[in-house]
Amino acid sequence: MTSTQEQIDLSYSVSNDFFQLWLDENMHYTSAVYTHEGQSLEEAQENKARILYDFAEMDATKTILDIGCGWGSMVDHAVRRGIKRADGITLSTEQLAWAKDRKLPNANFILCDYQDYAPAEPYDGLVSVEMIDHLCSPAQAKEGKAVEIYRRYFNKCAEWVRPGSCFGFQAILRNRIPRTRKDLLDLQFTADIIFPGGLNPRLEELIMAVNPRWEIEELHTRRTHYGRTTAEWLRRMRANEALIRSKWGDQVFDDYDRYLATCVTAFKAHWSSDVQMKLRRID
Repeated sequence: MTSTQEQIDLSYSVSNDFFQLWLDENMHYTSAVYTHEGQSLEEAQENKARILYDFAEMDATKTILDIGCGWGSMVDHAVRRGIKRADGITLSTEQLAWAKDRKLPNANFILCDYQDYAPAEPYDGLVSVEMIDHLCSPAQAKEGKAVEIYRRYFNKCAEWVRPGSCFGFQAILRNRIPRTRKDLLDLQFTADIIFPGGLNPRLEELIMAVNPRWEIEELHTRRTHYGRTTAEWLRRMRANEALIRSKWGDQVFDDYDRYLATCVTAFKAHWSSDVQMKLRRID
């Protein structure tokens, strides 16, 4: 089964104010895309949102669903770029409250598991940014169920859109396995404490799972981009160490410092990567 609402809330509900200290101004909690060396995190996150909006082939006449919408960052981008209507679904109560407080025009946010979602009418396109890592547990992956679980997700997504529609999709990937005990323990800590119940897919699993409902028209890996993103998150969080320790306690700072430092190492060492894909529904 997917991560439960309780597990999602544990991952994302430390405090919206806490995440606001070190994420970009628009609260993207996913990999940015950098186009040059001196680019800010804010600019790079706009690049990411622009790419996915374009992958979904959106414009002011169309409707879109963001699956796992977080704090509403992609919906905000769609509204600013032009959209007839943008909906977002999430399992995080704190993120939902933040997204609704944005009061975005032509936007709607819903607390809902994707498995239970049933739109009133088909959308013109979809986006989903690093939500799929909440679908398959480590135990299910060990049982060989990952591709089946991901395929069920992609098949369901295909039912929500009109013929020929596109899907701007992004996912964190797992790749190599570290060889030292400390590195293994750091990765296990990230999985068990920060994101319980989830597991990053492998690229080959996603490529198998999009069939038979979606064609991959474009694919880009973003390993170095996510390494740079997490390094900037870590820098910003450490710059607020005194405030975080005083307001949320030593454990929160120490846990997130370990988690973000592990992420930086993971992307550098090829333990992890990231992928963006433009998918088109096969009809």
